[in-house]
Amino acid sequence: MKTVPRPQPQLDWLYTTQLFGIKLGLDGVHRLLRELGLPRAGMKFIHVAGTNGKGSTCAFIHSILKQAGINAGLFTSPHLVHFGERIRDAERLISPDEIEEGIARLRELVRDWDPHPTFFELAFALALDWFAQRGLEWIVLETGLGGRLDATNAITPVVSVITPIGWDHMQILGDTLAKIASEKAGIIKPGVPFVTQTQDHEALDVLLATARERNAPLTLVTEPCDLPLGLSGPHQRWNAALALAALRAAGIDLPAKVLEDGLKQVEWPARFQRLRADVILDGAHNLDAARVLASTWREQFPNEKATIVFGAVAGKDITAVLHELAPLAAEWHFTHFDSPRAMTAEELHAILGASDVPVSCHPNLAAALEATREASPRLITGSLYLAGEVIAAFSPDHAAYERSWQ
Repeated sequence: MKTVPRPQPQLDWLYTTQLFGIKLGLDGVHRLLRELGLPRAGMKFIHVAGTNGKGSTCAFIHSILKQAGINAGLFTSPHLVHFGERIRDAERLISPDEIEEGIARLRELVRDWDPHPTFFELAFALALDWFAQRGLEWIVLETGLGGRLDATNAITPVVSVITPIGWDHMQILGDTLAKIASEKAGIIKPGVPFVTQTQDHEALDVLLATARERNAPLTLVTEPCDLPLGLSGPHQRWNAALALAALRAAGIDLPAKVLEDGLKQVEWPARFQRLRADVILDGAHNLDAARVLASTWREQFPNEKATIVFGAVAGKDITAVLHELAPLAAEWHFTHFDSPRAMTAEELHAILGASDVPVSCHPNLAAALEATREASPRLITGSLYLAGEVIAAFSPDHAAYERSWQ
């Protein structure tokens, strides 16, 4: 039986602020944090940006700190099933009551503000306020969008980390890798250690030039991690290597056993997550993510093709994603899902075009899952928002699914 949703009027109000859209810029968040007296003295931040892998890199860092007995905060987005996933420490997620109380304070504070803070700015402020109340020293922050004008860039970190840069959000961040990299490089602060990895030269040149201009001590990761990991795929070895380098750059020296246990015990859903032995869930929402998903599939399921359940939001390069995944497909099942940005199954089918394998279209996720119930192996992918709905569907006792589009 599914959990009955509890009343959450303040969180419901916070979701309505998504109607204000995405407003890049730091004036609003600086005012918000200033009014709240945040960040508190003594808070130390590890700030992570990038196109793909930033969530997994944050998860590796956080898991290692947990193994070291450090109760660090972790702020990520979007959530998959419920809002509380965005704000946690090593002990637990922020509770529903804490969410309600914290938003109520924020709502009163910004009641007459013009311009009104955005959803992401308020979520970030809620996170820092909770971390302060928990007395946390170390905080791991994942950027929301870009870097230079992202709300998380209102803080000064101990170390800045940039994962691989690829094609995503081009309508906002720019239409070349150099432009996108320039926005991501905005998190590099003068004199603050900076960690990145070898990647496309067009992006890497921008990152290295920015580090030089700002006199930011550079660590360039050139080899993947060779330790056992709790997440699958060759790309995760690079994410793990970035995490280890970030901790060293932050001055956190830990025993080898702590590092090894943290890397092995990490948990990060919807990244080649096995819901069952033959059911894989992965939020491959852009071209580079689709490439690493295809590589991981071939590593984990050699010579096997997948029944692919696919759903996506508008504004992505779906043509490129489908092209990368097509060699894996034994059949396609396109689906709509519960997001205002979700494309219809028929729209996705039209993008795919002619296919050598069977194609079906479904009005919702429940219908897609029922139609593929006997299929093996099954790959469910295309959007993190779809992934959240899938996790809720596979976990009937899980908290009620909370729709979001940021």
